[in-house]
Amino acid sequence: MTERIEKLTSALRDNPRSVRFTELCKICEHYFGKPRQRSGSHRVYKMPWAGDPRISIQESRGMAKVYQAKQVLAAIDRLESEHDRK
Repeated sequence: MTERIEKLTSALRDNPRSVRFTELCKICEHYFGKPRQRSGSHRVYKMPWAGDPRISIQESRGMAKVYQAKQVLAAIDRLESEHDRK
């Protein structure tokens, strides 16, 4: 993981209320790849586990929505815990 992504992810964990949408996009692209949908203020990322799970993030005045930032953190935690089990 790059140092920049580590800093962004750490800042997200410290305060999910004050993350910029563009920063959350960078974090998501690092962990989940390019968005499968990009329309207007929304980005939809496919999760790497079974089924059809996805995370949709949305811009609100330049910032990410708090509940969506928390969903991203939960998905990162799940991804890391599954990776640790292997």
